[in-house]
Amino acid sequence: FVGPKVGKDLTNKAILAIVFAWLGMLIYIAWRFEFRYGLGAIIALIHDTIITIGVLSLLNKEFTLVIVAALLTIIGYSINDTIVVFDRIRENRKKDLKKSLAEIINSSVNETLSRTILTALTVFFVLLALFFLGGPVIHDFAFALLIGIVVGTYSSIFIASPIVLSFENLQLSKTKGKK
Repeated sequence: FVGPKVGKDLTNKAILAIVFAWLGMLIYIAWRFEFRYGLGAIIALIHDTIITIGVLSLLNKEFTLVIVAALLTIIGYSINDTIVVFDRIRENRKKDLKKSLAEIINSSVNETLSRTILTALTVFFVLLALFFLGGPVIHDFAFALLIGIVVGTYSSIFIASPIVLSFENLQLSKTKGKK
């Protein structure tokens, strides 16, 4: 039995752990790439976390330390996937300065798509095995990760890079408006 005070403390510490993970990653990615890349990655991570928590809430899953560990694992997996795409964007940007950012993002996502899908499928099948064969102790962890892997793969492709492009377009429109 966990009392309400301990449960509230656990929830607060879990939220702090997730927010600090996001902030640390934002600082690192902004330093390693550019701020807009960090912003795109963090918004994608927030998306992943909220969707996973939402699905778990809809299914009335208990929010435990195991779920917190799964959420932090999802954040790590998703940021790794997003960084692979961002790295390819950066490489392609250096190769061809004449292409627009939209063209570079499109080709970079296409170049990394097979790797992203193969990695996600491999992890997904392992998690399915853990979910069905791992027993009750690992059941919630595997379930949360199954949701997170699907959502994280989606966000790495369809959320992080478009946010970078939107931020670029916003900056360009501000620059044109000042002239």
